Amino acid sequence: MPRRLQLVVNPSAGGGRAMRLLPAVTETLERAGHDVVVTQTRSLAHADELAADAVAADRVVVAMGGDGIVGRVAGTVAAYGGLLGVLPGGRGNDFCRAVGISRDAVSACGVLTTGTEHRVDLGDAGGTAFVGIASVGFDSDVQGRVLTSRLRLGQLVYLYGALATLAAWRPATFTCTVDGEPVRMTGWSVAVANSGVYGGGMRLAPAASIEDGQLDVVTSAHTSRRTFLRALPRIFKGTHVAMPTVSVRRATVVELSADRPFRVFADGDPVASLPCTITIRPGALRLLLPVSAGRPPGRR
Repeated sequence: MPRRLQLVVNPSAGGGRAMRLLPAVTETLERAGHDVVVTQTRSLAHADELAADAVAADRVVVAMGGDGIVGRVAGTVAAYGGLLGVLPGGRGNDFCRAVGISRDAVSACGVLTTGTEHRVDLGDAGGTAFVGIASVGFDSDVQGRVLTSRLRLGQLVYLYGALATLAAWRPATFTCTVDGEPVRMTGWSVAVANSGVYGGGMRLAPAASIEDGQLDVVTSAHTSRRTFLRALPRIFKGTHVAMPTVSVRRATVVELSADRPFRVFADGDPVASLPCTITIRPGALRLLLPVSAGRPPGRR
């Protein structure tokens, strides 16, 4: 079905990958009969403006870049009641992995033609919307390194970030309230998942669903560095959740604090500092998804 589309493109995503893909994407969409407008972001605030203008012009807003631009645009589109499409153009493209959208940008264009509209959940970290995973601790320190890295490693930049962070890491004590239940844990990290994938394909919360009105809270308690390194490959398969040091809870409201300062990262960007309250916005976003998207079913 031909649609009126406005691409909101992060030109720096994936070290310029989004811009390299843009001509082929635009050609593919126009050949499919879509009315396409292309706009490039200058900042996250500018992305908000572009998305709001696109909704006002009755266009489907298409976020093209990494997970950061997807999460940011999703929050604005939801606030204005618009419809969102997603095209991969970053390094990890983990939200696409989680919801069954092809990580090949040209192939993913098909969802904008044949995809169906779904009402999906958004996470909220201290007032900032996110589509993927919000985390603190080792995870957020790794993402801080990835964000500032200038190494041209593609998805391997996440492995680099993990190894570099590991060398200086010391366990932290996290105090959480999970739907009113106090949880205190010393270890590696606390992550709160809407969709379940981050870090270039790590299936941190393999049962997470964006259509169940819940968050998956994954805590990783203290282990030796050697044990932690051996467990890393299991996260890509999602089998780490069977480890005795990993716990998964489901909730709608999570209050986080720790014994030292941490930034809260969500969708690969810093969005808040501790203490922070993370909530779910059930069905807040209208999203185009593949007809047969390989997502975990909702748990309503």
